[in-house]
Amino acid sequence: MTIHAHALLFDNDGTLVSSYDSVVRCWTRWAGEYGVTAERLRGVELHGRTAAEIIADLLPADLVPEAVARVEQLEVEDVAGVRPLPGTLEFLDSLPADRWAVVTSATRRLAEARLQAAGITPKSLVSAEDVTRGKPDPEPYLLAARQLGVDPADCVVFEDAPAGLRAARAAGMATVALATTHRAGELDADLVVDNLAALSALVRDARVEISVRG
Repeated sequence: MTIHAHALLFDNDGTLVSSYDSVVRCWTRWAGEYGVTAERLRGVELHGRTAAEIIADLLPADLVPEAVARVEQLEVEDVAGVRPLPGTLEFLDSLPADRWAVVTSATRRLAEARLQAAGITPKSLVSAEDVTRGKPDPEPYLLAARQLGVDPADCVVFEDAPAGLRAARAAGMATVALATTHRAGELDADLVVDNLAALSALVRDARVEISVRG
């Protein structure tokens, strides 16, 4: 299968970088500080959602701003073990810098900390502060398309989380799912692969051809 696109939009955590160990450490510590049991924490979806949305499911509204700031502080300070997922650096290196963007539910401060730890420097980044509605709303991906000057129909989105894939489909974009944080059967996308090492990108004038390696 080959997907043709003018621009490529990547989620960050679980798509470009592995931050799982840091996420578990920080959210476990945060939960202990705020009296959230491990059972309650396991009951919420952590992937593909903003910290504010997650914490709103767990704490009273008046505590949310303070609690969001605290978990962000913990995560920014703890990037030990954050690394690029297999194939990430090679795949990104094959793309023109102005043809791809990172679209994350994390804050800009946290996203930049993790990207820097993984050795990734995007020219364009859409973070939680840039939108009023996060994934699964299409707003983040539509904003990224505007920033790159590309029609949404000419974009392909790379995601590991169902919420992000729903956002991409709602934006009218092609989807590639990476089975890094969810089982392949849980991911509704045009193409599902293990990680970016399974893919190759060939730049042809205005288009990029994405295909599965033989």
